[in-house]
Amino acid sequence: MLDALSRKFPVSVVTGFLGSGKTTLINKLLKRPDMNRVAVIVNEFGEQAIDNDLVEVSSEQMMLLNNGCLCCVLRGDLQETLRDLFVKRRNGDIIDFTRVIIETTGLADPAPVMQTLMTDDMLAEHYRLDCVVTLADAVNGLEQLGTMQEPVKQAALADRIVITKSDLAGEEATAKLEEKLRALNPQAPIKRAVNGEIDLAFLIDVGLRDMKGKLEDIQRWIGEPDEHGDHHRHDEKVKSFCLRFAEPMTWQAFSQTMEVLSALRGSDMLRVKGLVNVAGHPGPMVVQGVQHLFHPPVELAAWPSDDRSTRIVFITRDIPRDTVANLFTAIGAVTATA
Repeated sequence: MLDALSRKFPVSVVTGFLGSGKTTLINKLLKRPDMNRVAVIVNEFGEQAIDNDLVEVSSEQMMLLNNGCLCCVLRGDLQETLRDLFVKRRNGDIIDFTRVIIETTGLADPAPVMQTLMTDDMLAEHYRLDCVVTLADAVNGLEQLGTMQEPVKQAALADRIVITKSDLAGEEATAKLEEKLRALNPQAPIKRAVNGEIDLAFLIDVGLRDMKGKLEDIQRWIGEPDEHGDHHRHDEKVKSFCLRFAEPMTWQAFSQTMEVLSALRGSDMLRVKGLVNVAGHPGPMVVQGVQHLFHPPVELAAWPSDDRSTRIVFITRDIPRDTVANLFTAIGAVTATA
């Protein structure tokens, strides 16, 4: 079987509120010798560009950095930029990059970027979402999470969370921010950056890289919470929970359930990802969606372990776990286990 995942360029989305240190983090990553074949797409230039030492301007929007990486200024449509990158790479007009990093604006909702990779057929053929990395400023992050919606959604959608400026904020403030972030997104691992630097392995190769379905890859990608049920106080809008189903279900039942959820509450289903045990299939179906849009499912050749239960992680806004679980039962899929 031709492995469609392994042939695709991994895309990392780096997001975070204004002043959280996105450009600093990316600059540090690009100085590493093993990150010298990266295409970086930025849709804002702050006081400091992605690199102060540009070697060559290869087109109006593409600049070669001194470490060999390529930097693109996103002035128009992300789809057009990604298509242009692929075509120029194939034609030999730009470097032979192996991965893409997209830096969003501080006020950006990362969901449309993720949806772009899911909905464009050409992009889905050549690119795959590897991870969403959200940066949180230890000095201002707690206040921002309490007063603004953008950083809340940025944190909720993250696969990895990096806390910056902990040296300036102090241990008490940083610990409170970390506690809040874990409440918002319990399945996303959190690490603190030191002087803008962090272990590269924490930020790349987070998503599924091939269809072999290794257990450690699956667990890392899903980030399944340790406990089932709601991880939040009742006054919080954003909730994260995992549903498990012991018995196989038909693909029709699963699809119909998700279609109803999308139609009724699509904007409040912030993120969905998991493995589905489809009756009659030897391996699980990998599913992931952002709000009302879902990526085409990928079938793994076999289960990575003896655990063949369906498990789906939901990150929602004002949608209780029971509402989703009861819908699966009502439509005739299966009953969620405790």
